[in-house]
Amino acid sequence: MVHPPRPLKGRGAASNPEGRFETIRHHAEDDGWQHAVLDEDQPRPRTEVTEECARSVITHNDSPDIRFTQALNPYRGCEHGCIYCFARPSHSYLNLSPGLDFETKLRAKTNLAEVLRADLAKPNYIVSPINIGSNTDPYQPIEKRWRITRAALEVLAECHHPCTIVTKNALVERDLDILVPMARERLVQVFVSVNSLDNHLAAKLEPRASAPHRRIKAVRMLADAGVPVGVLVAPIIPALNDRDMEAVLEQAADAGASCAGYTVLRLPHELKALFREWLALHAPQRAAHVMSLVQQMNGGRDYDSNFATRMRGQGVFAELLRRRFELACRRHGFGRARDLRLETSRFIPLRKPSPQGELF
Repeated sequence: MVHPPRPLKGRGAASNPEGRFETIRHHAEDDGWQHAVLDEDQPRPRTEVTEECARSVITHNDSPDIRFTQALNPYRGCEHGCIYCFARPSHSYLNLSPGLDFETKLRAKTNLAEVLRADLAKPNYIVSPINIGSNTDPYQPIEKRWRITRAALEVLAECHHPCTIVTKNALVERDLDILVPMARERLVQVFVSVNSLDNHLAAKLEPRASAPHRRIKAVRMLADAGVPVGVLVAPIIPALNDRDMEAVLEQAADAGASCAGYTVLRLPHELKALFREWLALHAPQRAAHVMSLVQQMNGGRDYDSNFATRMRGQGVFAELLRRRFELACRRHGFGRARDLRLETSRFIPLRKPSPQGELF
């Protein structure tokens, strides 16, 4: 007999399934000796950070439903542990699990600032706003020690390069000394992700992210400092957190957010099974209802990767979410998340380091 997975305090996933590229599958069997071990005696998985030397750090995107063409991700994996994170399957490329490995076995690109500087110095480089945090959160807890995101911002500020930031961690406030001068030159816009105001639910959905009320406070601090800030109600999970959409937008507007956006839950690759496992552990009575609505928004499947619908869904429930969002935005005077035009003409190309030094 195999015991079902149990919730782990401070972690989103409860298991560590193999990635889709693995050729070996592990199957646990209970031999009866584990019954004497109490749950509280079981060691909790600890966060491990491995340094990684990246050869390139700017990734390019041509997806028609994404508004930026360049992105920067200082870390692989994310300690926030959000069970719904669409980036979890990317850990399979490292021969690691999209489950617990994704939130405990992290990679830090310690040479990111150096490589970024070299990329921006290339003579054929074309300026376009760089999104920081498109895959994993640049202000996840390990950033407090590693400071790689801050190093990247310092390079971008030095050459007056525009960027956008997406985060759900109040640690972004630490870098106001860089963000405020950039904002004066229309070089930066920050988006804070808040998908619920329920602390109890957030502690299970996104266990190591800042609490919802703390993120709203971060919105206020950024706005008061003059940094353009928007709120992302993402992802919206039907029958779980969709009830909070209007309340999130109301509090964000009161805090000074100027624009808003939203996405619905996406379950690519291994994430389907991980999310179903989470529902069985944390919301068993509504699990079937949640997945029924998810499938209604995805053409009868757990996930539909169609660019035209994957961010907003399709069908009656998706249309209801769209109308609710538009009405709330109109009520609070929100613009669209893409309305702000960042300045690209101020860019000053960096020079490659030279052993001869600088003459001029």
